Amino acid sequence: MLILPVEKDPLKIVGLMSGTSHDGVDAALVSISGGENGPPVLSLIKHVHAAYDRALKDEVRATFGYGDAQIQANGAARKNAASGAAHAVQTTATERICRLNFKLGEVFARAVEKLLKAAQCRHEDVDAVASHGQTIYHIPPSAGKHGSTLQIGESAVIARRTGILTVSDFRTADMAVGGQGAPLVPLTDYLMFHQKGRRRAVLNIGGIANVTIVDGSIDDTAAYDTGPGNSLLDEAVRAFTDGKESFDKSGKRAAAGAVDTKLINELLADPYFKKSPPKSTGREYFGAAFVDALIKRHRNLSCEDILATLSYLTTVSIYDAILPYEPDEVILTGGGCRNRFLVSRIEQIFKRRNIAVNPITLYGIRPEAKEAVSFALLGYRTLKCLHGNLPSATGAKAKVILGKITLP
Repeated sequence: MLILPVEKDPLKIVGLMSGTSHDGVDAALVSISGGENGPPVLSLIKHVHAAYDRALKDEVRATFGYGDAQIQANGAARKNAASGAAHAVQTTATERICRLNFKLGEVFARAVEKLLKAAQCRHEDVDAVASHGQTIYHIPPSAGKHGSTLQIGESAVIARRTGILTVSDFRTADMAVGGQGAPLVPLTDYLMFHQKGRRRAVLNIGGIANVTIVDGSIDDTAAYDTGPGNSLLDEAVRAFTDGKESFDKSGKRAAAGAVDTKLINELLADPYFKKSPPKSTGREYFGAAFVDALIKRHRNLSCEDILATLSYLTTVSIYDAILPYEPDEVILTGGGCRNRFLVSRIEQIFKRRNIAVNPITLYGIRPEAKEAVSFALLGYRTLKCLHGNLPSATGAKAKVILGKITLP
């Protein structure tokens, strides 16, 4: 019988993370102890990345909503469709999500198996799997309306295939008390990177970029999504290559282009960048539809110029979001670290203010592993009956224990 809070320490937990870039799942085996009244003692034992194949990437991307919008948006046919036909389209979309939920559960379970084999760790020595799941839609609360969020990757499948207790669905508890449900890593950022007398900005660049300002007390921590990270860049590459390519390797194409003044001014005028924290966003906003619309408005621009301009958008939106806090250091993590052109632009823009930009590897954590490690720590806190959200970051009305527990 599971009895909470779990008294055992340390705990070995597998953190699983698949982000908005939907390129695969990162799995991290982490040993964690303490953290009830101070910083946890945390050790990353092993990390592996299980890449999605192209078919699975396309399947995940189709659930983001844009695929169905395209199916339905063939001129007047969408508006004039008979109710039976409209129902058939909706049923197809629902069935796709339903099937993918279980399919990703199998994929995540195999990622756990791959990790444990690489770490030469027995299943019975692992206390829990903490799975973020694959976000397919996120609706922040606004104008008095409740928000909603959906992450899939069935926890029952993970628990049964691995034989390991699984904690999942972390975002919903925060949203149930009025929060944005994102970002959730600020608490772990604070616990891992707080240092008296220093103000640090922990910047994660995934499909969406998010930052945690680590300074002062834990309740003063600020965190929010700054806007697009890789999402618009990836979608632009897909658009210009008819889906044959899905990203700009090392930012080489962007480096060959020029920033278009008219387009960048248009993009920076987007209302999202003027919002005050707490705020969150996703691919349903900064995604394929966004890119397709801007390409149609600027048909004269080459792929390289579009990518150069979108890279500048990511850079400036990050800079504008962080600069008011005047950090001593920006700690850079996430898949965006592989885009050397983007990283160089971020380093250059902060250098103007003598703010150092350092990779998270300086602190012994691989960029690809960081968010999986963070969710392992959130899973640990769930088992210890400790809150996992920060109301100062999400806007929630209360601190709550995150996640749902599935027994094997």
